[in-house]
Amino acid sequence: MAVEGEKPWMETKSLEIGGRGFRLSPADSPGEDQETVWETPGPAGPPPLALHRASSPPRMTSPLLISLVSCLVAVNQPSLIGRCDLAKVLHQEDLDGFEGYSLTDWLCLAFVESDFNITKVNENTDGSFDYGIFQINSHYWCNDYQSHTENNCQVDCQELLSPNLLAIINCAKKIVSGAGGMKNWVKWRLHCAGRPLSYWMTGCHLA
Repeated sequence: MAVEGEKPWMETKSLEIGGRGFRLSPADSPGEDQETVWETPGPAGPPPLALHRASSPPRMTSPLLISLVSCLVAVNQPSLIGRCDLAKVLHQEDLDGFEGYSLTDWLCLAFVESDFNITKVNENTDGSFDYGIFQINSHYWCNDYQSHTENNCQVDCQELLSPNLLAIINCAKKIVSGAGGMKNWVKWRLHCAGRPLSYWMTGCHLA
């Protein structure tokens, strides 16, 4: 029978397991955020063991966990631009025919260097870094504030990762205008120079 003022579920309940008496403590009725703790008999004899629940640490809510995971994934995802979208930007910035190089040369360069990844950063064995869709080197062309640089483009390396591509296009123009032109990019020499490149513009409409 419940005592006046108490709820019926607060009654002490006894149960027997393997011939031994156990008591379910009324004040510790099951809760979702609790775990079972067994009290063992003391030295004076085997009194009924109290079975109660102890509070466990609050769990992280699902929306918060999902939000944190989404942020981590977003940080590590590449920022890619489509081939024809890049062709339009390069055309608008007058790179078609610039210093004798066609849009197909620029598209091939962007692909072999970064797979059209605007935010790609690659560390080299000499401690310098290559930045952006054209992988421009920090030792010669931009300032990364981490190592000695000549900073010939007079630009912060982080600006070369901008999605509008203006900073990296201007720096690339400066590189191509100097000695060696696109031969300054080893991958362009190996994979683009002297090869038929017209297929890079397949399906692209600049108008």
